[in-house]
Amino acid sequence: MAAEKKKGGGDRLISKNRRASFNYELGDAYEAGLVLIGSEARSLRENTADLTDAWVDIDARNEAWVKGMRVPHLKHAAFGHEELRPRKLLLHRDQIDKLRGLVERDGMTLIVTKCYIKSGRAKLEFAIARGKKTHDKRQALRTKMDERDAEAAMRRGRKQ
Repeated sequence: MAAEKKKGGGDRLISKNRRASFNYELGDAYEAGLVLIGSEARSLRENTADLTDAWVDIDARNEAWVKGMRVPHLKHAAFGHEELRPRKLLLHRDQIDKLRGLVERDGMTLIVTKCYIKSGRAKLEFAIARGKKTHDKRQALRTKMDERDAEAAMRRGRKQ
């Protein structure tokens, strides 16, 4: 008998958009499959992707596309790909219709938060989001600094 190959059952994180929660108020999260060409899939398996400027757009033909996602070239790939090309998302029609309705509200957009491999397939997690104002960002930084100072004070108190 031939040995059976084990498939990875768990999620393997490729990239996370850490700036998303700082720049946006994130709402519900959604998962979608990602249509890739060979060199892109291989590049993602090497844990290389930049989601900093990535967002989801729904076009007039009711198709969802991720734009601004940077997948770098592989050095040893025979046929390359464009780093910033739009990539199609695999979603059901009713999901796309629901997302279109959410995005048509004032100031809402779809921001990519994570890219990962799940059961051998490339997946993308994106969230409905609203942009934060400058004062909201400053308040978030103040809160973070206060928490950091409080933890430092508690550690100093334990050492004595």
